[in-house]
Amino acid sequence: MNPELLIAFLASTAGAATPLVLAATGELVAERAGVLNLGLEGMMLVGAVMGFSVTLASGNGGLGLLAAMGAGALMALLFAFLVLTLQTNQVATGLALTLFGVGLSAFIGRGLVGQTVAPLRKLAFPVLSDLPFVGPLLFRFDAMVYASLLLTVAVGWMLARTRLGLLVRAVGESPHSAHAIGFHVIALRYGAVMFGGAMAGLAGAYMSMALTPMWVEGMTAGRGWIALALVVFATWKPRGVVLGSYLFGGVTVLQFHGQGFGLAVPSEFLSMLPYLATIAVLVYICRDPKTILLNKPLSLGQSFRAD
Repeated sequence: MNPELLIAFLASTAGAATPLVLAATGELVAERAGVLNLGLEGMMLVGAVMGFSVTLASGNGGLGLLAAMGAGALMALLFAFLVLTLQTNQVATGLALTLFGVGLSAFIGRGLVGQTVAPLRKLAFPVLSDLPFVGPLLFRFDAMVYASLLLTVAVGWMLARTRLGLLVRAVGESPHSAHAIGFHVIALRYGAVMFGGAMAGLAGAYMSMALTPMWVEGMTAGRGWIALALVVFATWKPRGVVLGSYLFGGVTVLQFHGQGFGLAVPSEFLSMLPYLATIAVLVYICRDPKTILLNKPLSLGQSFRAD
């Protein structure tokens, strides 16, 4: 196999995996707190269009990323108000939020189609970036690729080693018990959901500012749903999110590199691979109820009202 082609494939995999890592890690925190948010796709789209539009207007990618996070957090705040304060059904509300996000992003982005912005700048590490094979494989990415990996490490540490992580897990396992001993269940769930929304917005912005630095209606193409599946695939563990995201990232970019690898497979089939892989993984996991229940928060998707 051509080493340059292999390096291009692996580097593209990291880029394709980054929005999945960001969105799935944010959703993992929300679900560990007991809230199931099916609105990731809509939040990613709103984050994508807001990040792109602010970057286009200001010329500052940092402001675009912050705007995307804010837009995602506001969408999540709306979701949290409906499901946590008004006690609406989490599944139905999440689906409605996705539909709302799809329509809102299309409306905001009407005048942005066809315009482009400069992609996020790739970092250069002295000496390391120039190493053969290892340099382009590990040390020539933009900051968001590295930040997404650091995020999962930080979230894993937070959930396992800190008091905040203990509180998040407590309200996800037994909110009534947590409330009885004085924990603010609703406030903690609001924070977890808004963090998940901010990460979804950031994931969307990465797509419109780095992967394809332009706005295209519906550009997330189902990645929000894949991120939801990745949380289950990872059995609610951050390290599993990274592994699953890079596996799915590799499957996603295979359609662009398949011919170079000599795969005599129709391009339409390669385009279906990420979604076929999602279905296959979920079927594999769900074959054993003990596997799907491993680390699953006991109160996931259940409403809570303080008496």
